[in-house]
Amino acid sequence: MGVAINRSQINQANKEEIDLITSQFNALTAENDMKWMYLHPKQDEFNFEQADKLVELAAENDMFVVGHTLVWHSQLAPWVFKTAEGDTIDDAELTNRLKNHISTIVGKYKGKIEGWDVVNEALAEDGSYRKSAFFKIGGEGFIENAFRFAHEADPEAELYYNDYNLINADKRDGAIRIVKNLKSKGIKIDGVGVQAHWSLNEPSIEEIETAIEMYAATGVKVMFTELDITVLPSPWEKSTADISTRFENSPTMNPYPESLPDSVQTQLANRYADIFELFNKHSDKISRVTFWGLHDGLSWKNNFPIRGRTDYTLLFDRNMKPKKAYLAVIQTVED
Repeated sequence: MGVAINRSQINQANKEEIDLITSQFNALTAENDMKWMYLHPKQDEFNFEQADKLVELAAENDMFVVGHTLVWHSQLAPWVFKTAEGDTIDDAELTNRLKNHISTIVGKYKGKIEGWDVVNEALAEDGSYRKSAFFKIGGEGFIENAFRFAHEADPEAELYYNDYNLINADKRDGAIRIVKNLKSKGIKIDGVGVQAHWSLNEPSIEEIETAIEMYAATGVKVMFTELDITVLPSPWEKSTADISTRFENSPTMNPYPESLPDSVQTQLANRYADIFELFNKHSDKISRVTFWGLHDGLSWKNNFPIRGRTDYTLLFDRNMKPKKAYLAVIQTVED
């Protein structure tokens, strides 16, 4: 059971938060500090300070570490796709840069970071490849290369493909295509990370179960990597985790600015209970569940896709006290 932690928590600035993290979870993911812009800000410069602290915190508490993320089109350093003259690099140079980036990072933490989100969000909503700069320059080969380089750097580490909306049929099938393509070429992939940024009603339990079974059928582990449940109305028809998307705030879109009504607390608890009952049913297929944030006050959903809202997505409230949702999750295990 994992949690994504921020820089303050990596630096152990708040003892109460650290006590909650180490008492309730046994896997850690850096919410931001291992993304390219922070870890590899310049072509000839790596900054491992925060990642080292994360690994130390995990080691001190016998916790599993997930490296998040090696290759992602967002939160990149500005130099990644450019030559010294400002032109766009070619495929050969992209391959060289990917190899240096991945080999250096994974090699440094060989035996210390047990699993890596190797490629993150490489699919469009229809299941085709996202037309990112990685894809435009390197085609689908950039995915193959990323997994090859990661495996070469640490043959024992687990390697994952991670994305959002992977319950949706088109995108699910796209992820399965990635898994099968890698396996057909003898390239190691150990799991699919399903970012579970969900709502009180969607996706349905039936849709989640179908996805679990279909991913597991490819021979990889299934993990739910960024779990949070929004209780707020959505400004769009379909959910997304595309961080570039924004909408305007309004009272209609922010109905619980002060506190969450008890009826909605119960609804959230029931939703979490249904989800974890399903996870328990398929515990032979699911290797990890990671919550995206420690408590409601730290949830990114307070600001996405509308800044300044008050959301209540996680198991602990803003005072770090367990909510009805926490008790509901625990009850599914005790039952």
